[in-house]
Amino acid sequence: MALQQIKNKLKQSPALKSFLYYMICQTHGARPRWWIRTFIHPIWIKKGKGSHIRSSARRDIFPFNYFHMGKYSYIESFCTINNGVGDICIGDYSRVGVGNTIIGPIEIGNHVNLAQNVVLSGLNHTYEAVDKLIDEQTVSTKKIVIEDDCWIGANSVIVAGVRIGRHSVVGAGSVVSKDVPPYTIVVGNPAKIVKQYDSEKNCWIKTGKEK
Repeated sequence: MALQQIKNKLKQSPALKSFLYYMICQTHGARPRWWIRTFIHPIWIKKGKGSHIRSSARRDIFPFNYFHMGKYSYIESFCTINNGVGDICIGDYSRVGVGNTIIGPIEIGNHVNLAQNVVLSGLNHTYEAVDKLIDEQTVSTKKIVIEDDCWIGANSVIVAGVRIGRHSVVGAGSVVSKDVPPYTIVVGNPAKIVKQYDSEKNCWIKTGKEK
């Protein structure tokens, strides 16, 4: 049975959904239970030829959402990978650097390099209901897309819903809250455009336009 069909059936049975969630997820935690990590991860985590996840990376990978790595991609040491609220798809020849936090929904293209301690989170916690505690409120998700051939500098933050265009660079320490066009360099907090490639002049042009 397809995953979406299973999800639809669970929506029709809240009691069964709660029971399965309890069996899969740790109470008051964001990790799968030990039996998921031991027996389900080897089947559920899809990796292409030559791809590798370092042993010290935290795999908060749940079987109710999708996770896939293309060929010759790496998730380096001390990363946290969490698909609990959305799918994660990593393309070919891409590298998730040391200490990254990747929270779905996220799509990372081919030949993408994420430097150290980068945070990509497609998740946001809501806060609007003032009669509820913060940790009792719901969450919202918006997919992050990093297109092919991008470089994301160390200690950068990419927030939910952002798309980074092809062959773009995010400077170290930047906070990106808006889409970045293809062939663009952004830096700062909030990130703003400092260079873009001009295909007619065949060169990179400096600009002060905020992004």
